[in-house]
Amino acid sequence: MISPNPFVTLREVTRENLGQVLRLQVAATQSNLVATTAESIAEAHFYPEVAWFRAVYADETPVGFVMLEDDAQTSSYSLWRFLIDSRFQKRGVGRRAMAQVIDYVKTRPGAKALFTSHVPDEGHAGKFYEKLGFIYTGETDEDGELIMRYDL
Repeated sequence: MISPNPFVTLREVTRENLGQVLRLQVAATQSNLVATTAESIAEAHFYPEVAWFRAVYADETPVGFVMLEDDAQTSSYSLWRFLIDSRFQKRGVGRRAMAQVIDYVKTRPGAKALFTSHVPDEGHAGKFYEKLGFIYTGETDEDGELIMRYDL
């Protein structure tokens, strides 16, 4: 159980919290929009030089997951994955977690922008990202996802 106005933090995924993080799920209607935490963590291990991932906590409960491409060599920063478990959506947790992600990216070498993309299907996260200050670039990636940019 989390409080009505929980304290939101980003924490490392560890042996101790891995099971809880792996059980996080978006709503069934959102499952085509974002990879599972298991897929994301597995993918991160194949890109150890650039993958940065954390569990999103509300108070002491893991409620979400975030993964970045954090490439200090090329000053390239992209939000690869972001999800809040369906049980904890619509509580402001995602907005507060993204504020922390943006603050983290601002500390990275040469960081000028944070990029993300989303599947253009119904229920996509575009409006959420726009409310945070992301703008559409007019480009799509190789998977047909719409690219957005947040200027730091």
